[in-house]
Amino acid sequence: QLQLVESGGGLVQTGGSLRLSCAASGRTFSRDAMGWFRQAPGKEREFVAAINWIGDTKTYGNSVKGRFAISRANAKNTLYLQMNSLKPEDTAVYYCAASTRDFVVLPISPGPYDYWGQGTQVTVSS
Repeated sequence: QLQLVESGGGLVQTGGSLRLSCAASGRTFSRDAMGWFRQAPGKEREFVAAINWIGDTKTYGNSVKGRFAISRANAKNTLYLQMNSLKPEDTAVYYCAASTRDFVVLPISPGPYDYWGQGTQVTVSS
């Protein structure tokens, strides 16, 4: 079993930056595709970014392209999300997720992901 714990959320002003981390435990996650999703109150879970197991293929949701960057440190069993130029509409609970399956195209829907963290709150004030 893989356990995921997010950290790094908080309150930031518009235009600010945050870096989220997702620490994996229970086993190595070096062969898992990883993703970040977010969910605002009253809205569906939204895809943010995904990265393949080796870290050389990444994909982003349209709303965060050019502002967010996903990365991973397999030796540290940690996933990251660097968030820059934050906007109030980025306010949400952010979740990391892992999938044990191989993908030609990284999944952007929640279904293919097998493991989820509890989430970390990001609030962007205007």
